[in-house]
Amino acid sequence: MTPYLEQRRAELIRTYRDGLLQDVIPFWLKHGLDRTHGGIHTALGRKGELLDSDKSVWFQGRAAWTFATLYNTVEPRPEWLAAALSCADFLQDRCADLSGKLHFTVTAEGDPLRMRRYVFSECFAAIGYGAVHRATRQAKWKERALAAYETFLRYQREPGRIAPKVSPETRPMKGLAPLMMTLVTAQDLRADLGDVTVLGRTLSQWAREAIDEIARDFVKPDLRAVMEVVGPSGEFLDHFDGRLLNPGHAIEAAWFVLREARRADDAKLKQLGLAMLDYMWERGWDREHGGIRYFADVHGKPIQEYWHSMKFWWPHNEAIIATLLAHLMTGDAKYAEMHRQTHDWAYAHFPDREHGEWYGYLDRQGRPTTELKGGMWKGPFHLPRQKLLCWQMLEGAF
Repeated sequence: MTPYLEQRRAELIRTYRDGLLQDVIPFWLKHGLDRTHGGIHTALGRKGELLDSDKSVWFQGRAAWTFATLYNTVEPRPEWLAAALSCADFLQDRCADLSGKLHFTVTAEGDPLRMRRYVFSECFAAIGYGAVHRATRQAKWKERALAAYETFLRYQREPGRIAPKVSPETRPMKGLAPLMMTLVTAQDLRADLGDVTVLGRTLSQWAREAIDEIARDFVKPDLRAVMEVVGPSGEFLDHFDGRLLNPGHAIEAAWFVLREARRADDAKLKQLGLAMLDYMWERGWDREHGGIRYFADVHGKPIQEYWHSMKFWWPHNEAIIATLLAHLMTGDAKYAEMHRQTHDWAYAHFPDREHGEWYGYLDRQGRPTTELKGGMWKGPFHLPRQKLLCWQMLEGAF
């Protein structure tokens, strides 16, 4: 055991385990579950009060994954399985349009409100269904999981299925996010379903193909950066969008790569994941106030997005996972110090000591800008995943 973990392991386990089981999960079970229509609400105020009954479709799949994964890996508690099934059933029964594509938002009853261009709802549905299959062993959930992932892959790979954000004739470009989603969805499905085949490739092959494209086109050693968008062959785009970095997002991608490296015992993948983490830690860590800034410009130029210096909850969750995993895989004290800095800053600023859970949005100095505990983007996923995976890593179970 490294000196860092000799000193802090017991404390960190208590923080992650007890925060998960005694704070975060009880908060969402008490306040979030819709016991009338099924599924989960995420628009919650500081005390858990419901502020808006419209539902995030992302979170029906994400919450199903969270609760089912707790059931599968921690303890088979009936209330966790019931919550997972409520979200999965609502998602399956109420959240698709006539073509089968999932909406982005629906009403409390499940009537459609908004459809978005991209197909990330399908990825979260896939992992939710996959975790529910592992919990129940019912074949229908495996079939639905693979169908949702197949839908995502078809939309990503078939030209014209997704309307481009920017005119491709004028400025063709591609993003990091779809490759990250290809990778992590394959990894999570593989954990629950085994290394099955989808569209002619195993889940491991889909994961490796996504990593290879990330490494080839998005990781720029000369810039010491991981880009969010590039040209079709990885070209650097010297515009606001092309220069924009999202350090927390790329750090999340880094631990996905590290997880694959550890599974495959692949030294090259390990070095790739560590480089991605190093580059984006340098880009994101706020040396004046602490915490991880939301956006950075690759050349240090002014940034168009006005929230660029804010501190969001989820990049800190992802950095806590990434730095702990990097330290466990290398024993390097550098990553122990990065983990200490991120953990200590996040746990000093985000938790609500009085009413539980975490604030989601802080200013640069670390002060909450809203009392929201949830919304369309924040719910029981990034924070409980961080607590669960770090607890498991420290116990040797991840």
